Amino acid sequence: MLMLLLFYFFHKVTLPLQLKSRHYTLLKNQSLKTELRVSFHEKDPSAAGMDKLKPLLSFTQKQQTNLGFGLIALITAGGEHVFSVFAFKCPCNDWNFIYGNVCLLVPAVVLLILSYMLSNKTWKLFTGLCLRKSKLCRFNYAFGFLCVFLQITMTAMVAPLSWIAVALLKGVYFECSMTGANVTLFRRHLCNEKYPHCWTELEKFPCDGTAIPQSERAAVLSIIRAESQVLGWILIASVMMFTFLLTCMARCYSPISYMQLRFWRMYTQKESEFLDSYTAQHAEKLAKRNITSFFELTKPIPMKSPPRQAWQKISSFYKFRSMDKYYSILHKYVSTCEDLENPAVRASVKSENEFANPAALAFVDEGKLLL
Repeated sequence: MLMLLLFYFFHKVTLPLQLKSRHYTLLKNQSLKTELRVSFHEKDPSAAGMDKLKPLLSFTQKQQTNLGFGLIALITAGGEHVFSVFAFKCPCNDWNFIYGNVCLLVPAVVLLILSYMLSNKTWKLFTGLCLRKSKLCRFNYAFGFLCVFLQITMTAMVAPLSWIAVALLKGVYFECSMTGANVTLFRRHLCNEKYPHCWTELEKFPCDGTAIPQSERAAVLSIIRAESQVLGWILIASVMMFTFLLTCMARCYSPISYMQLRFWRMYTQKESEFLDSYTAQHAEKLAKRNITSFFELTKPIPMKSPPRQAWQKISSFYKFRSMDKYYSILHKYVSTCEDLENPAVRASVKSENEFANPAALAFVDEGKLLL
């Protein structure tokens, strides 16, 4: 009887208390681990800092093209400001018109040429072009070539248009140029009976230290500067409207959905990054092997590298076809070439003679700026 009472007391009272105690200990240990994790993150500033920087890094990766254009525009605006402050000085004579226009337009042309030179797509288009003269005589090839060059030009116009827009908003170059313009209609519009010196000494208005009254100079120059700023804002609004309409048209006629376009853009960026990284690693290994072989007087270890024909095929432009499932010319080449070690013998990737692609896929062959 006593044994039964002890057994009953153990199962009804002692055992539940032990289970509750173990459960409480387990919960306490889990909460302690959680507190340790939280305190670790709180005490580790680098981990907390990285967590805070993740959204910024993600935004930068997604908007790197727009941020790149914005950075180019800011650098151009800064360069224009430095040049106008430290280098520009209107001659205040018959050279005003030529000097003002040269300082306004020639730097823009230089920036345009520099933008062409810094674009991977430019050199992808022109490399080996002189060896393909017969193809240029074909209408489809010539038309596609002009379309690609127009796409490159539109991207390259960011820096020169930024220069012209900032220069017009500041008004210094336009002011110097228009005071030297010997156009009767313009002088009739600018000068009236209130400004007697305007008809005969307009080219001296931008300079100080002349006999022209300060009030007359300020009134005439304020008109020219206002016209310059109006032209600057018209240029900015026109470029923005043209870019918006062109983007809308490209997306309107896109055969690819919005989400697939996002994936396609991410793929091309990653492929370009990995190609640059792997090319650098492979070149380093090949150079190290050759140098080692030269100094140690040994035969070089066999090492596989893509043949010349393979480089030539992946250097052509991607051609979109609705039945294909490839995201770049490299993707198509490795997926369809039957003999990767000897593509000249049996290759299912034909040389692309056409460039025509949907405008929404213009980013496929962009690559990166050569900075």
